[in-house]
Amino acid sequence: MGVKAEEKLEIAREELPGYLMANHSVYVELAGKLYYLTDVNDQYWRFQDPDILNEKGHFTDCSELVPLVSEIVSLQVADGKSLANAFDEAVFYASVKE
Repeated sequence: MGVKAEEKLEIAREELPGYLMANHSVYVELAGKLYYLTDVNDQYWRFQDPDILNEKGHFTDCSELVPLVSEIVSLQVADGKSLANAFDEAVFYASVKE
């Protein structure tokens, strides 16, 4: 779990899967809400809500787990929107490890 970078991350749609495979996570503003998109032990991907912490102090999951990074872009998380249908509206920020 990293901290959201202050600077926006300029990333093209076709670059996102490679970025996630290399960096394992990214913050995404989508439909006015902030999400943390991350992997689970390099095997599954999910969206998390950084505004709600669980009993361990970690972000809570707000999507199902999917096995492929290519599938994460199709999950509807923000008012029925997914990254696939709202990529141009999304704002990305790197996840900076402390």
